[in-house]
Amino acid sequence: MTQQGTMRDFIKMHGLSNDFIVFDCRQAPLRLEDAQVRALADRKTGIGCDQLITLLPDIKNDTFMRIQNADGEEVDACGNATRCVGALLLAETGAGEARVNTNAGVLVCTPTDDPNVISVDMGTPQLDWQAIPVARETDTVTATYSHAGHVGPGLVNVGNPHAVFFVKDAEAVDVARIGPKIETDTFFPERTNVEFASLIEPGLIRMRVWERGVGITRACGTGACATMVAASRRGLVERAATIRLDGGDLQLHWDDNDHIIMTGPVATSFHGQVAL
Repeated sequence: MTQQGTMRDFIKMHGLSNDFIVFDCRQAPLRLEDAQVRALADRKTGIGCDQLITLLPDIKNDTFMRIQNADGEEVDACGNATRCVGALLLAETGAGEARVNTNAGVLVCTPTDDPNVISVDMGTPQLDWQAIPVARETDTVTATYSHAGHVGPGLVNVGNPHAVFFVKDAEAVDVARIGPKIETDTFFPERTNVEFASLIEPGLIRMRVWERGVGITRACGTGACATMVAASRRGLVERAATIRLDGGDLQLHWDDNDHIIMTGPVATSFHGQVAL
């Protein structure tokens, strides 16, 4: 960890308003403790973010991406952050792909015709109840779980756990009240991300999310992946769909190799320095 008062460069980025502080530490090591992450993530006294991203050297790939939620907890996957980091690496190298290593495996980002729109291969979803994980055996298409009248979520792990509830009107759900109770329910031993989704029309799903360790966010890439997979398993959509989030739309395709391809916009908010 750096000494107190050392200035470090950062980039503030977002994907559909799901926002990140990115430290490039491939040349100069940095490891932030949970309390430091919480202070930086605070939107009143810090920089503000949903997740803090640290880019580390990786022998076989372009970088290793360490992901910490706003509460400081390290997590394994973040789809929107991966696309943001992919955009940085693609601009840096000019290559046809960027390989981002994570605790959930290597994720490959590719450019589109628009430099501000990036695709990422999020890998294969885990669908077994033990891989989610949940506390007892259940069908993960429609799980034997309920809370406050919301029943039978689809369970998907996309490097992190998700419980997707299909409801008549996602806009009507009190996500701020219900989300944290489901997140911390003992049915989910590692806690869970919580999605509420409604089918608007064929191929278009409205989704709202409570992110584990963060709260309500305007977008969640892995949540969008999980929602598309859960909807497809129920026959609500084919193996492709647009997921409409508070911050905008993501395009999802669950391909013939069982990999989830997510495509959407990225943006840089500003560059800055902070004393650590």
